[in-house]
Amino acid sequence: MMKSNLFTLETRRNIEKSILAVFNNQPDFLSATSVSSPRAVGDAVETIIGEHFREILGENCKEFSDKFARRAMADMAFYGMNDAYYIVDIKTHNLNTQFNMPNLTSVERLARFYEDDQNYFTLLMIKYHAVENKISFQDAHFVPIEFLSWECLTIGAFGWGQILIANANNIKIHENYSRKKWMLELCDALLLFYPKEIEKIGKRISHFEQIRSYWETKEDNLKDE
Repeated sequence: MMKSNLFTLETRRNIEKSILAVFNNQPDFLSATSVSSPRAVGDAVETIIGEHFREILGENCKEFSDKFARRAMADMAFYGMNDAYYIVDIKTHNLNTQFNMPNLTSVERLARFYEDDQNYFTLLMIKYHAVENKISFQDAHFVPIEFLSWECLTIGAFGWGQILIANANNIKIHENYSRKKWMLELCDALLLFYPKEIEKIGKRISHFEQIRSYWETKEDNLKDE
C-alpha cells in the first residue's frame, strides 16, 4: 500500500505545531468552573479545531467535514491527496491527572475500515494543563493508529473489543510503522485476549449456576392473601 505523505515526520510536526498555536492564541474560552470538566474542555476543543482544521491542513485537504453523530467512529473526516480518506478521532488529556485510558475504536470497525488501503484512522490527541482556572495547551499528537505502539495500547472488553490507550501520559509512537505489521499485532493481541474472556465467562456461568441452585432449594415466602 502507498503510505500517506501527510504523516511524514516534518509534515506531521508542522500540523501539530499549528494546532497548538491555534489553541494557545485563543482568548479564554471556558469559565473557571468548566476548566475542571474534561467533557467541557473536550467539547470546546472539538468546536475550535473544527473551525480551523481545514486551514491548518492547507493543500493536504480537498474535502472536509466535522458533522458526525456523537457515537460515530470519528469527530472529523477529510479527503487528502490521491483520494486518501482520513477520519480523525479527537482526544483531550489533562496532564494534571495521573491516569487516563481513552477509548479509540472497536477492533471490528477498524478491521472493516482498513479493508481499504486508502482509509486512515487518525488520532488527534491534545494535551493541556489546567492552571489557575486557565488552560495551557502543551502537546499534540496527530498520527494514524498504526503508528501507536502496542506497548502503550490495550484491549477493553466491550463488544468485539475496544482499542484503548493504556495511559495517556505514556504514548509511544513508531514513526512510519507498517500497517500490515500493526494489524497482525492486533490479531495476535486479540487471539490472546479472547480465550481469557471465554475463561471469565465460564467462571461467571458457573457462579450463577450455583446461585440458581441455591434459589431452587430456597422456600418461597410468598403466601396467598
